Amino acid sequence: MQSYTRYERARIIGARALQISMGAPLLIKTVKSDPLEIAIEEFQANIIPITVKRK
Repeated sequence: MQSYTRYERARIIGARALQISMGAPLLIKTVKSDPLEIAIEEFQANIIPITVKRK
C-alpha cells in the first residue's frame, strides 16, 4: 500500500464519500449508513479505486 500524506488521505476519503452520497455502489458490505464512515472503511480496506499522481 502506498503511503499517503494526510492531505491526500483526506482528499481520497472526501471524494469517495461524495460519490457514495450521490448514489455510487458500495465496494464493501457494511452496516454503516454515513457516507464518510463507509469511505473511511473502504480506505482502510485499501479498495478505493482512486490513485494519486505525484511529480
